Amino acid sequence: MEHLKNWEALFERALIEEINTTGVHMSAKAGDVIIDYGKNIRQMPIITKGSIKVLREDDEGHELLLYYVNSNESCAMTFTCCMEQTVSEIKAVAEDDVEFIAIPVANMDEWLVKYPSWKNFVMRTIKVRFNELLHTIDQIAFQKLDERLVSYLKEKATTTGSTLLNLSHQEIANELASSRVVISRLLKKLENEKRLLLYRNQIKLLKDM
Repeated sequence: MEHLKNWEALFERALIEEINTTGVHMSAKAGDVIIDYGKNIRQMPIITKGSIKVLREDDEGHELLLYYVNSNESCAMTFTCCMEQTVSEIKAVAEDDVEFIAIPVANMDEWLVKYPSWKNFVMRTIKVRFNELLHTIDQIAFQKLDERLVSYLKEKATTTGSTLLNLSHQEIANELASSRVVISRLLKKLENEKRLLLYRNQIKLLKDM
């Protein structure tokens, strides 16, 4: 399990020592569900390696991608569930092989008073995730689906660090709250425009993307 990287610039040394001592070092494989809908959350994960995607489910069971959480980041919605002792309204899934430190809720509360850097981290996390949610809402409200698809693919490439994406058309449709038929048509259009190449359950983004 990897320890915290470059966190001296974020936290006091005493806090880093407490995180490594009291936090539970955990790992998950790509596709594993780390947090599920309706579950009680007693720990907040801080990602040390890899990334997770955070999803929201509507009343009909359709899921929508909200945002990604990458290395040295955490999930604001998880934090609020821990502090308010409410069940999770999101699902967090490992985007690739992930390592993280799970912080017990008791420590989270204590550190808000004890360490100014922890309070700054929490507030910054909430602000960043709120802005990402606004971006998602703007995309749904004001962007056409083809524009959302391009943004989604670019963000996925940035998150994974690769232009070769292991994605099925159905997976994309699920995360964009669309249908597989529509997504397949839009992907074929992008391929005809020489912006990407389509393979079986893989998509290669080209320079013109």
